[in-house]
Amino acid sequence: GRAAGAMAEHEGLVSVDYEVSGKVQGVFFRKYTQGEAKRLGLVGWVQNTSRGTVQGQIQGPTDRVRELQEWLRKVGSPLSRISRAEFSNEKKITALEHKDFQILK
Repeated sequence: GRAAGAMAEHEGLVSVDYEVSGKVQGVFFRKYTQGEAKRLGLVGWVQNTSRGTVQGQIQGPTDRVRELQEWLRKVGSPLSRISRAEFSNEKKITALEHKDFQILK
């Protein structure tokens, strides 16, 4: 609703890139990441890399982004085993650059 939008502006929006290493491919990691991002009201994307990692970008209110970062670090999908989650290119943004949270092929 409208209140959420006003709240998000007040909190400030951030964009951050991430890459997760470990057993993260073939374990529905992207699907669960998308589900968690949508639950938190975040936008961005997630994809598998040729290096066997999962990478993407998260955008949204700072506190929600922090929640997903924590999730990417410690939780992941039920069958995944996360060895490392790295975050980079964090910056404040004035508007979201994605419409939703997509799984890229």
